[in-house]
Amino acid sequence: MHAQQNHRLLVGSLIALVVMVGVSLLLGRILAGRVLRPLRLITAATRRISAENLHRRLAVDGPVDEVKELADTVDGLLERLEASFAAQRRFVGNASHELRTPLATMRASLDVAVAKPEPAAQTVALADRLRAELDRVDHLLDGFLVLARAQHGALADRTPVSLGELAREALTARAADIAAHALTVDDEGVRPNVWTRGSPALLSRMVENVVDNAIVHNQECGWIRVSTEHTGPETRLVVETGGRVLDQGQVERLTQPFERLGADRTGSEGSSGLGLSIVAAIVAAHGGHLALLARPEGGLCVAASLPAAAPPAAALPTAAGAKGVTR
Repeated sequence: MHAQQNHRLLVGSLIALVVMVGVSLLLGRILAGRVLRPLRLITAATRRISAENLHRRLAVDGPVDEVKELADTVDGLLERLEASFAAQRRFVGNASHELRTPLATMRASLDVAVAKPEPAAQTVALADRLRAELDRVDHLLDGFLVLARAQHGALADRTPVSLGELAREALTARAADIAAHALTVDDEGVRPNVWTRGSPALLSRMVENVVDNAIVHNQECGWIRVSTEHTGPETRLVVETGGRVLDQGQVERLTQPFERLGADRTGSEGSSGLGLSIVAAIVAAHGGHLALLARPEGGLCVAASLPAAAPPAAALPTAAGAKGVTR
């Protein structure tokens, strides 16, 4: 009898212990979740903040405790980072503007020297050489201004833009350069009814830079393939070129300013080194992403993906039937 009571007491104690352990684990999980929830929210919000939206803040409410002090510290860091980025962009923009004045003065001085009666042949040759260098500096400053504007992210002139039309305009404007390099262009895949929404000036510059990159950094008698397409909620501009096999690690660094694959690329010495970095900044400012891929068979593929947009009401329905022309 006494043994049975001890057995029942032991079983009951074990059951109670198991129940208490389960309840303790459940309560501990609930309490830990409530305690750690603000930290998870802070972590998630911090991950969503990047260089394009440094104006965002955590703004955690509640009592002044360790969690709120951490959030306020992160907000202070973001504020300092935003001020630093803004100061850097203002400096680039202001410096580029200010440098245009001495460049204009130099051009005027060259024109005056050459306009004199019977200028020396050496003077004319030197003036031509200096004009070419001034053109390169002016092109570089223009790139700085576009890069600063794109990285600032202030796009007040957002309107529907046809990537296909921009691609055809860029190819038409560069027909002489394409012929000079004896390049074959396949634009059968360019469709004008591929629309996105953004700054027409910046998007036009983006397409022009991608096409320029395909022309300048190409081999003689090479080829270029251009296409625009819808891929779900995105629109894509894809520009491919042939050539030698490239290293993917080096290709991925081309979005950084002044990065090049090497001086042995045709025309590399004449480029500013800002072309694809400007493209990357413009794509990021429009909420898209840029992919640079070294083609396994040789050459480069540049794919700019942007959010798709509905065409404007004024868009002609017959534009979708336009066909590409192989040059």
